[in-house]
Amino acid sequence: MPQWLCNQLMKAYQKKDRRQIKLLNDCWFFYRSKPSVRSFHSKTTP
Repeated sequence: MPQWLCNQLMKAYQKKDRRQIKLLNDCWFFYRSKPSVRSFHSKTTP
C-alpha cells in the first residue's frame, strides 16, 4: 500500500470519517485490481 494512502487512512480512522474511509478503501481496491504496467509489457513482448 502506498505510504500516502496509509497516512490518509490513519487520519480518516482517527477522525472516524466513514465517508473518507469508504472512499480510500475503494481507491485501494481499484488500485489493486488494475494490472500493473510491468506485467502488461511482459505478457505482450515475445
